[in-house]
Amino acid sequence: MSTDQQQRPAAAPDPGVRRAGELDARELGRYVWRQLTSMRTALVLLLLLALAAVPGSIIPQESVDSFGARQWKEQHETLTPIYERLGLFDVYGSAWFAAVYVLLMVSLVGCILPRTKHYWRAARAVPPRAPRHLDRLPDHTSYVVAATPEQVLEAARAELRRRRYRLRPAQDGEELTVAAERGYLREAGNLLFHLSVIVVLVGFAMGGLLGYKGGVILLEGQGFSNNLTQYDDFVPGSLFTADEMEPFSFDVDRFDVEWLTEGPGQGQAQGFEAGLTYRTAPGEQDRTYDLRVNHPLRIGDSEVFLVGHGYAPVITVRGGDGEVAYSGPTVFLPQDASFFSFGVVKALAAEPQAIGLEGFFYPFFASVDGDPFNVMGDDQNPVVSVNVYTGDLGLEDGESQSVYILDKENATQLEREDGRPLRLDLAVGDTVELPDGLGSVTFESVTPWVRVQVSQTPGKGIALGGVVLALVGLCGSLFIRPRRVWLRVAAVPDGEDGGGTRVDLAALDRSGGGDTAAVVDDLRLAIVEALHPTQEDR
Repeated sequence: MSTDQQQRPAAAPDPGVRRAGELDARELGRYVWRQLTSMRTALVLLLLLALAAVPGSIIPQESVDSFGARQWKEQHETLTPIYERLGLFDVYGSAWFAAVYVLLMVSLVGCILPRTKHYWRAARAVPPRAPRHLDRLPDHTSYVVAATPEQVLEAARAELRRRRYRLRPAQDGEELTVAAERGYLREAGNLLFHLSVIVVLVGFAMGGLLGYKGGVILLEGQGFSNNLTQYDDFVPGSLFTADEMEPFSFDVDRFDVEWLTEGPGQGQAQGFEAGLTYRTAPGEQDRTYDLRVNHPLRIGDSEVFLVGHGYAPVITVRGGDGEVAYSGPTVFLPQDASFFSFGVVKALAAEPQAIGLEGFFYPFFASVDGDPFNVMGDDQNPVVSVNVYTGDLGLEDGESQSVYILDKENATQLEREDGRPLRLDLAVGDTVELPDGLGSVTFESVTPWVRVQVSQTPGKGIALGGVVLALVGLCGSLFIRPRRVWLRVAAVPDGEDGGGTRVDLAALDRSGGGDTAAVVDDLRLAIVEALHPTQEDR
């Protein structure tokens, strides 16, 4: 290379010429849209949606189990800030879950519309003409029958129509051939399946936007009215208004549990039943209903579910002056399948100091080598075992506090003479005097409680319809076989093979994996039988 060539400045790029792979805004938008609406992207988004729902089934959700979520946060102080930033305590209400949800909807719609247009054209199109060489297809046969070509064609068309094949109209040059096709509804099954996914998503979206879900714990003998102030936790949809709540009410008259007393499941609950007396509106006639698991009470568009139960020990706390500072059933929350339960009592009116109790309830208490043990959930030997705290229970500042949490930061825990924490173990009817004249604690009795969930889900019928459509579409795409059949006839001169008509028959399975050999043999036998040949096919 010469010195002049080395010193010559490089030519400026032509602004009118684009480099390879360079896209303008319109082309980039088209590319992104094609990628988003491809079937592969839809499947990936559907998988992401399923994976995104996994944390919602593993991590306690505040909208479903607020107490469980608080317990989890207390036990995992390091992970809690991370999970809160990721929205893992409210997965289905998080922005990232909504983004995957919306992208999946857009992808499915963009994927279905062009496929529907293509399918509409294909469904109206006539079957393709017969190939020139039928013997090159994987499954074919050739035979001679003692009939004219017209008779063979007529018998073949009649048999194919009987089998619901769609025939190609005879055109010039195709007088001696038959082309038929069936199974074009297979693609309709695929489209129906994908459409059903959209229907299900729309149903869930309607339930999440227009419906509500609330939970409340009710003692045996307690009543409930369907208004916001009655719920322990309430999760409304984004478009829900309180005016849509139906004015029903009910009372929990009784709660019965059937316990297994023998066999491998001894000690487990076999059935639960809450007897309700309900009214659809104020002033309406009382009605009764036995509420059971998976057998909700339906009142209008609302449903009442039995979702849990437990025990509420009736505890009385008296202050040092002998006055009752707290008395009544206190809900203890089960910690395991044996209904070993945890609870808190706050006697703020006790004098000279407020008294707090925190501990456990054993429905069927037993002692193994001096260690307390709960045998089963049936309350045959109930015992309350609690620690005692006095002083500031964290309510003097006026801030709200959960009834299941005792603020012990500024409280004083009572101790025995040997310095160990004072623990009260009370059977039904027991009373224990607290030291230093602080008062007494009495375990009166046990009252069962039930947890009911009231929900209104407007889109559940649509979601159910989508599931049914999905099953129909899936069955269609699995069991409908798209097949094409071609038949060509030619007259055989009298001097060859005794005369008659040579028939070339072939079939093709468009989905792959079908047994078209059996289709060819069966169709050949049916045509021969319809013709009543005078000689066996050769």
